[in-house]
Amino acid sequence: MQMKPKRRTIMENGNGGDKQALATSIRNGEDLGSVIRLAFQVGKPEALLHQLKNIAKEKEVEIEDLCKLHYEEFILAVDELRGVLVDAEGLKFSLSRDNHRLQEATSPLLAKVDELLELCSTQKNISEAIKMLKVCIAVVGLCAKCNKHVSEDRLFPALKSLDVLQEYLERIPIKSLRKVIEKSIPAIKLHVEEKVCKEFNDWLVHIRSTVREIGQQAIGQAASARQRDEEMRARQREAEEQSRSGVGNCVYTLDIEDIDEDSILKFDLTPVYRAYHIHFCLGIEDRFREYYYKNRLLQLNLDLQLSPSQPFLESHQIFFAQIAGYFIVEDRVLRTVGGLLLDNQVETIWETAITKITSVLESQFSHMDTASHILLIKDYVTLFSSTLRRNGYAVDPLIEILDKSRDKYHELLLHECRKHISDILTDDPYKQMIIKKEYEYNMNILSFHLQTSELMPAFPYVAPFSSAVPDTCRIVRSFIGDSVSYLSYGGHISFYDVVKKYLDKLLIDVLNEALLKSIHGNTSSVPHAMQIAANISVLVRACDFFLHHAAQLCGIPLRLVEMPHVGLTSKAVLKSSQSAAYNVFIGLVNSKLDETMSLATNINWTADDVPKNGNECMHEVKIYLDKIISTAQQRLPLDALYKVGRGALEHISDSIVSALLSDSVKRFNVNSIIGMDHDLKLLETFADEIFHDTGLSEVHDKEGTLRDCLVEARQLIDLLLSTQPENFLNPEIRGRQYSALDYKKVASICEKFKDSPDRLFGSLSSRNSKPNTRKKSMDMLMKRLRDFQ
Repeated sequence: MQMKPKRRTIMENGNGGDKQALATSIRNGEDLGSVIRLAFQVGKPEALLHQLKNIAKEKEVEIEDLCKLHYEEFILAVDELRGVLVDAEGLKFSLSRDNHRLQEATSPLLAKVDELLELCSTQKNISEAIKMLKVCIAVVGLCAKCNKHVSEDRLFPALKSLDVLQEYLERIPIKSLRKVIEKSIPAIKLHVEEKVCKEFNDWLVHIRSTVREIGQQAIGQAASARQRDEEMRARQREAEEQSRSGVGNCVYTLDIEDIDEDSILKFDLTPVYRAYHIHFCLGIEDRFREYYYKNRLLQLNLDLQLSPSQPFLESHQIFFAQIAGYFIVEDRVLRTVGGLLLDNQVETIWETAITKITSVLESQFSHMDTASHILLIKDYVTLFSSTLRRNGYAVDPLIEILDKSRDKYHELLLHECRKHISDILTDDPYKQMIIKKEYEYNMNILSFHLQTSELMPAFPYVAPFSSAVPDTCRIVRSFIGDSVSYLSYGGHISFYDVVKKYLDKLLIDVLNEALLKSIHGNTSSVPHAMQIAANISVLVRACDFFLHHAAQLCGIPLRLVEMPHVGLTSKAVLKSSQSAAYNVFIGLVNSKLDETMSLATNINWTADDVPKNGNECMHEVKIYLDKIISTAQQRLPLDALYKVGRGALEHISDSIVSALLSDSVKRFNVNSIIGMDHDLKLLETFADEIFHDTGLSEVHDKEGTLRDCLVEARQLIDLLLSTQPENFLNPEIRGRQYSALDYKKVASICEKFKDSPDRLFGSLSSRNSKPNTRKKSMDMLMKRLRDFQ
């Protein structure tokens, strides 16, 4: 704290001012660099030098004073030093004498010490020799142990022994032994490498011959898993049906199956483990990785080659089993032999394989012309895909190939169904099927839900349809099963809509076209047409069964299928064909009615007397209609029966009106009209009986009775027999009694009507000179109708 002010003082007096302060700084050992620098900066170094010289002189004076003060003490110290030197000489002499005596006394002892040292040296050499021998014995023992391991095929312990020998090499004292061992170690390592490579090559040959069995076992396991899934879905469908119907008690169980896949798929990878581990210990694992990858890739390329001498249909299972086994082995190697294979290597191998597989499938599918062959291969491909998917491989390209072949498969399936359905319809006798046994009933009716009653009928049972219906249903059911089989276990989670689309295609493009061809091409008789119409009616009803069957196979709850607006489009198309069949049937019935009636020739339109019991031809028409309606009642539904009855009766009514309008009937009289009135009454009574006896009154009461179909003929006959036919011109009366009649038709018919026979055509008893009131009214009607025209 006190030194800093002093330095400042010195610096301030750098011109040689304060000599005391400079001396104090020198005494205290302070740095004078700053003072000197300051003196030179101000340009007065001489003053500083002068002060330093003065300080030096003062110090010299102080030294001299100090020496003078202690002179006597210095002299005494010198005297004492001289005494010490005399004592030292005496001590040296005494030591020399004692040393001589000691040498004489210890000479024998020194000889003994030399002998002892020589013995110690010998002992050291012996110890070193023993140590060297121990090292050599250990090395020789390791060599013997290594040879034993090699001879016993224990290669890893042999390599471990070699590693220990390499650690001993620097410590082996015998050079010749060290050189022998140095030469032997590489030879032994080469021998070990060659031995494991031979074992590995043998394994390559063995594994290629066994991967087929491995693949077959794995694919069989996938098939068993699929079977269990199908059984579980079947139980679910059964439980759902029981739940819907309220029958039975559903018992839910949990089935747990402990399947050790690795224990089933047993194959030995020990040579691979051993070879890779040995190469790893030798430090050449990269070379073995490359060797393994190269050889396995060559094996895969061989496995991907198709046999030219064997059709793919026969060899596809072997082909896919071989590839599946190959990649199962590779997956096991990847998971258990750490570092031998990399994920990207396996992916590259798989991409190579799947590219080749997809190419093979595309080529094979393009040349196949049988749906069952495609289905067979597709089924095995899906099992193959399922097997490899469980081992972590991406199989989407395979599923895409199957999806691309879906349309071709269904086209072939439709072609086969078209041929079968065409043969069935061609060979069908179009007669009602007679079922004699209960199992036949179950097989042909209950299995397709074609029964009209829940009660078991008496046998023999006459079905309303011919044998073509159950045969066709079997084809459709088989088509649904084949379609579901192809679409299931693919890329689609829910494929019900796809199955439904192809089912519609089958029913519309195949079945409906075949039915239309049968309707318009081969229908020549009324029984034939009636049976076709009856068959189509049953097939329309079977559409619900087809839809339910497809939903069940696809695992879709039936409650979803039974919702509105989810039915088959083909059902409406078949209904239109059903209407076409009805029309053809009705047309043939009407043609037969025309042949039976022949009104223009079978009725005497200018009869002198009223025919008793009506016209004979109308009785025949009634008998024919009764037969047709009775037969149709057994085969056709009530709607069809109603259409047939209406069509026939409307045709009769139109025929009566047409006959009166035809040019072949030049004129007619009241007697023929009275006979026609009797015929109409007969037909009206028949129509009422049919309408009530067949149950049509309960279904079509609001749509009108069958009697209403004869309304035009009835109103025309009533008009011609009316006492005041001119009332036809009264709008109120016409609307109430003659609403079905046309002005022009009435005018044309009235022109031909003669109330009574004239001289040429009438009888004498019917002549009357007085004007007839009805005739006057008819004349008035004809005159007014002429005015309207």
